[in-house]
Amino acid sequence: MYDPTVARLTYRALLGRRRALILGALPLLLIVISVIVRGLVGADDQTAADVLGGLALATMVPIIGVIAGTGAIGPEIDDGSVVYLLSKPVKRPTIIYTKLIVAIAVTMVFSAVPTLIAGLILNGNGQQIAVAYTVAALVASIAYAALFLLLGTVSRHAVVFGLVYALVWEALFGSLVPGARTLSVQQWALAVAHKVADGGNLVTSDVGLPTATVLLAAVTVLATWYAGQKLRSLTLAGEE
Repeated sequence: MYDPTVARLTYRALLGRRRALILGALPLLLIVISVIVRGLVGADDQTAADVLGGLALATMVPIIGVIAGTGAIGPEIDDGSVVYLLSKPVKRPTIIYTKLIVAIAVTMVFSAVPTLIAGLILNGNGQQIAVAYTVAALVASIAYAALFLLLGTVSRHAVVFGLVYALVWEALFGSLVPGARTLSVQQWALAVAHKVADGGNLVTSDVGLPTATVLLAAVTVLATWYAGQKLRSLTLAGEE
């Protein structure tokens, strides 16, 4: 279910000079802001939770997920080069699983690692806040990568739709409409973070941990499966 050649090509596409600069910009900004906030406010648990929740988990993680998830396959479909990949003796689900693994790995590295660093800078992991948000970034990376890989498979405007979901649905509607939070990867990840943190109300979620766990797993599995089905139909269309 994992092809090293497909993985190498996907890593090369995602970590090219242009995308690497984009992927690295938000983590660098998070760390710079954390240094400034620590210098101005000092080690404050509530401030650390606000920065990690509002900037890291709510903004940086989904945007990086959009870039990694859609970039893992979207450009190949757009320029037609996916036809050459599909002509190789590699099973279609293997292509999807391999690209998903790469997208998850890239999203985790560029989101969870800087989240941990920022948390340590902000309050030295007081009340497990840095670790809690790092775990949230890790689990969110899996769901985001699967969801946005699916968008990259089914739409030529995957980046736009991904940003709309991440910045409009989760950030805007999620903050204004309580019911929308139930369908938010961010809230599911926060439920996991709440379990890890020792801070009581410092890390909160509108979704319970059992529900969040089921939804995270369901979205990841269903998105991956459907992406494989869409790639299979794309193959058939090309063969015809």
